[in-house]
Amino acid sequence: MKRLLFLCLSLLSLGCIAPSMWLTGIPQSRQALRVEPPLSDVVASEAASGDATADCPVTLPNGRSPDVPNMFFSLGNDDDTLYTIPWEDGIVIFEPGGPGSIEPDGSLAMKFPWYRAVPGQLAIEGRRLDAEAPPLRSRIPEGYGEIGFQATALIFPTEGCWEVTGRVGEASLTFVTLVVRLDD
Repeated sequence: MKRLLFLCLSLLSLGCIAPSMWLTGIPQSRQALRVEPPLSDVVASEAASGDATADCPVTLPNGRSPDVPNMFFSLGNDDDTLYTIPWEDGIVIFEPGGPGSIEPDGSLAMKFPWYRAVPGQLAIEGRRLDAEAPPLRSRIPEGYGEIGFQATALIFPTEGCWEVTGRVGEASLTFVTLVVRLDD
């Protein structure tokens, strides 16, 4: 009986969290699972104490979103042709048990959703701003059509401050994000 009750409560709680994940394609439920203080505050505290991360001019949401039901993007270009969702406070945090993955070569991969309001294939490039590093890589799976939502994974070869640019034809969107890896 206790197992059945636990299963029912678990399914009920998933029903409360999961819809935001279905609509946006990113783990909005991180807010519900957040530990205090927020990890971005920990990173910001380290930056304030003289860490090189203080010099990363991260891009925050600009409120631009495509006029499409159930698509909650928060960063778009001036032409309203390309959109994505930056991570909280512009900081992509890799931590044990958190989202993302560490690739066999040590690089850090994280999912990023994009929305294309113009037809064409999405291309992504990026470079580290605060030190020498190999260029950003990306995985852009097929099957999403020529327009609309596009799932991707950005693969950061190292931690640091990264400038990322997505392009579809003449349309482009550039943002800056800080990539941090927290170990146990």
